[in-house]
Amino acid sequence: MTFKHTDRKGFWIGFIDFFTAGIFLLFYMPRGLQDEIDEILGHKTEKYHIAYLKGIPDFFIYTLVWMARISEELKDKAIELDIPGPYTSFKHMFNWNVFGLLLMGPAIATYRFFDTLNKVEIELNRRSDTI
Repeated sequence: MTFKHTDRKGFWIGFIDFFTAGIFLLFYMPRGLQDEIDEILGHKTEKYHIAYLKGIPDFFIYTLVWMARISEELKDKAIELDIPGPYTSFKHMFNWNVFGLLLMGPAIATYRFFDTLNKVEIELNRRSDTI
C-alpha cells in the first residue's frame, strides 16, 4: 500500500483542530487517513468519529485516551523502523492535551502525532519502492 497522507501540515491540522474542539478531525480522518493508520498499525482501530461521540459525555477524556493509545502505537512503529525522533507517545499526547490546554498544548500534541505518522508513512513508502 502506498500511503498518500504524507504531508507536512501537522501544525495546521493541530491548530485548526484546537480551535474547533476536535470537529475538524471528524472531517479530516475519514478521508482515507483512518485506513492508513489501521494499515500501519496492523489492526483495525476504532474509528475517530465513534471515539469522538463516546467522548462527549465525559468531556472528551475517552477521545483523548483513544488518540493517546494510537500515538503510543505509532511511536512503537517508528522505533521499530529505526526512524529518528522525536515521536508522539501516550504521555506526550495526554500531557499536552491536559496540562498544556491553555498553552495551545492540543495543537502541539496533534502536530507531533501527524509528524510521527508522516515519518512512518514516508519510511514505509520508501521501503516499498525499493522492493
